[in-house]
Amino acid sequence: MDTSVHLNFHSLGLSDALLRDLTSAGFSSPTPIQVQAIPPALAGRDVIGCAQTGTGKTAAFVVPMIERLAALPKGQPQALILAPTRELAMQILTTIDKLGRSRRISATVIVGGADMQAQVRGLRQKPDIIVATPGRLLDHMWNGTIHLTPIKMLVLDEADRMLDMGFAPQINQILDALPEERQTLLFSATLPADLTRLVQASVNNPVRVMVAPSATTADGVTQAVHHTTHDAKPELLLSLLGQEQETVLVFTRTKHRADKLGRVLGRVGHKVAVLHGDRSLSQRRAALEGFKRGTFRVLVATDIAARGIDVANIGHVVNFDLPNCPEDYVHRIGRTARMKTTGRATSFVTAEDHQQLRDIERLLGQVVPLAPGSAKPAYDGRAGAAAAPRSPRHGHGRRDAFRDRRPVGHSHAPGTPPRQQTHSAVKTGN
Repeated sequence: MDTSVHLNFHSLGLSDALLRDLTSAGFSSPTPIQVQAIPPALAGRDVIGCAQTGTGKTAAFVVPMIERLAALPKGQPQALILAPTRELAMQILTTIDKLGRSRRISATVIVGGADMQAQVRGLRQKPDIIVATPGRLLDHMWNGTIHLTPIKMLVLDEADRMLDMGFAPQINQILDALPEERQTLLFSATLPADLTRLVQASVNNPVRVMVAPSATTADGVTQAVHHTTHDAKPELLLSLLGQEQETVLVFTRTKHRADKLGRVLGRVGHKVAVLHGDRSLSQRRAALEGFKRGTFRVLVATDIAARGIDVANIGHVVNFDLPNCPEDYVHRIGRTARMKTTGRATSFVTAEDHQQLRDIERLLGQVVPLAPGSAKPAYDGRAGAAAAPRSPRHGHGRRDAFRDRRPVGHSHAPGTPPRQQTHSAVKTGN
């Protein structure tokens, strides 16, 4: 689609009330993903959308959702947005609050780590939209405080990440409890072939919106690789931090390493916060808000922050550890160079990481260049990496993650989880 014909949101057929809220929220003109996804979603079509991180995917589904819900009778939640992390859920809520004001569309967030009773009180306010992580949503479904039979719109945001995090059983139960007749929207920065096949069972004649090929990184990101050792990583990071003044997001593979690295950086005087799944919800919010405001220059995080951090002007993303999943590399470095800005992404690679690096380069279709002063080690046989066939995606057990939305032989009541699933399987960590 030629996006040049749509120079503003008015040309997308939106109401004057929503146009005013878009302007107040700082949305001056639609991004390509919004131009292509909003019209079919407004028309009630199912949509599968893929675009680079930081290109406005959240508004691409929130805008048509608000317009469609504004035309429906109120009194109960009629839309559900599933997200992999609390941070992403909160980001989505913020967007709904900004854009749904004039249309009187409200939302509540259902995530792990927060007070269940406070969430019940929020549900009693009869919000139009529920934004949830899968585990906590199932908790409410089992307790009878949420029923999904009235849901008319479903959004799966970053569905590939939800499957990578092990939420396939929970997503199956949620899909089984949803009504057959609904609109389904799926958005992600990566849309690998296996996820595409799985999604086909959950959508009906979808419109496919591919603004950029899956796993395309933002044009403004300058990538580099430092070959090093485990023991030398902290000193290398300190050296990089000493060469610049910009904000830095550092990714580690484990929670323990994030805590340890945070202490190391704090002891030498850096203003640093730590973010991972074992931190309380209040601690995670404080870390993010402090990073946004500039109270903390450095945020050390696990992959929980690879998606859902909407912080402007992050200057540098450092992969202290390479991710286990190649697609997560795209999401990590997508935290910088958002909305056509520029930024840097540096990865530390040890001898044990060379296969992971090659998998990342196969996904990108190009070799990540060496950082200045970093020599290519003997073990690195990356010549021709871009042309090599792509290795299978991590998470092979996800083949049955989405089933046909027409359940057969279920004895459970509509809108509740199927009783053959045990409550012990419910994941409440997010």
